[in-house]
Amino acid sequence: MKTDNGENQLQRGLEERHITLMSLGAAIGVGLFLGAGEAIKMAGPGIMLAYAFSGLIIFFIMRALGEMAIHKPVAGSFSKYARDYLGPLAGYITGWNYWFLWVVTCMAEITAVGIYMEFWFPDIPRWIWALAALIIMTTVNFLAVKAYGELEFWFAMIKIVVIVAMIICGFGMILFGIGNGGVATGIENLWNNGGFFPNGIKGVLLSLQMVMFAYLGVEMIGVTAGEVKNPEKNLAKAIDTVFWRIMIFYIGSLFVIMAIYPWEEIGTKGSPFVLTFKQLGVPAAAGIINFVVLTAALSACNSGIFSTGRMLFNLAQHGEAPKPFGKVTKGGVPGMAVLASAGALLAGVVLNYVVPAKAFAWVTSIATFGAIWTWGIILLSQLRFRKSLDKEKVRQLKYKMPLYPLSSYVSLAFLALVIVLMAISENTRIAVIVGPLWIGILTAVYYAKGFHKRYPDQADDEKAV
Repeated sequence: MKTDNGENQLQRGLEERHITLMSLGAAIGVGLFLGAGEAIKMAGPGIMLAYAFSGLIIFFIMRALGEMAIHKPVAGSFSKYARDYLGPLAGYITGWNYWFLWVVTCMAEITAVGIYMEFWFPDIPRWIWALAALIIMTTVNFLAVKAYGELEFWFAMIKIVVIVAMIICGFGMILFGIGNGGVATGIENLWNNGGFFPNGIKGVLLSLQMVMFAYLGVEMIGVTAGEVKNPEKNLAKAIDTVFWRIMIFYIGSLFVIMAIYPWEEIGTKGSPFVLTFKQLGVPAAAGIINFVVLTAALSACNSGIFSTGRMLFNLAQHGEAPKPFGKVTKGGVPGMAVLASAGALLAGVVLNYVVPAKAFAWVTSIATFGAIWTWGIILLSQLRFRKSLDKEKVRQLKYKMPLYPLSSYVSLAFLALVIVLMAISENTRIAVIVGPLWIGILTAVYYAKGFHKRYPDQADDEKAV
């Protein structure tokens, strides 16, 4: 599909329910099913406080993004806003950084697919399943965006239904003893085993890296901005509802799990989700949960290929990536950009032969650093965006950042705290080395390629998507 000026254009085929479930699908994945167990070991029941406060910060970040996205909905939104309000270098780094963080995240997801499939097919090598997952998810991303959104909607729905079922059944066990011989378990486990903060506030602080990784993906709402029908209505509703739903799913499920089981036992006897369903008398619990985490990994990989494709498309539109990445198929999909991202992931399939045991912690921490850069850029862009408006234009904004500018500065300070904590922890320190090194490489390439000598035509930018 072409615009009047001959530029390639993405299609607006996504409904509000699509973008809401897409961002939920990206955020509710290994961060809940796998990462939460590690976070609980660090913080105990106090992990719920970490999820709640981090969720509030994510809410402010999403509102900052929404303020700009509804004012000017474009593909690759936060990369475009960084370019407009912080300069071309910031836009360039943010676009490539977001591409990199999702490639790294998706490498973990397709590897997880191989691990999950071993449950049913222990004799088939993992790499075959990882490769199959990559091929299938890449093919899905060549569907028209509405069909893609529909598939991702149902992927995410599977996870959500199981999580809601576990929360409801768990409360039945806590209050009425359902599945526990009629003996209500109560919630004493939340404070009986060393207190609500068994490892002190330090444990809660050290868990923040894994907690923030769990929220990675909610900013996908901004990436979809160029393909959403009626952005003013649908983006605003999606941003406001996603925050509350994620808070309910994460904190609700963690509350139930830690009320039923002592926190120090969680993760030592298998998945807490499997244990809870088995306790309720569901014999196929392990198979059901394995299917759910499999769809969670496929969903997150699906979302990641979608995001990386759109970022490469946006970079190519500004001449900062090869020109073919800026073209779309007849169905309005940035096909070459999607294939390039899949190609990078193919390297990940090969590299997984030699990945050491600490790879998951390294991958999640590196991805978290990339996410924190993205979230920080969103907040800084929003501050500059708001300062660029006169009082009349501020009054005319249809979707505003609450408690501005205090909320923006508090959120930036919190992100800085997480980076400091990552540097302190031995397991996550690698991210504070790799992250700045990657940004340094991008900056060097930016100047070596002479991108700093080119200034995008702002008038043309305003007409984009």
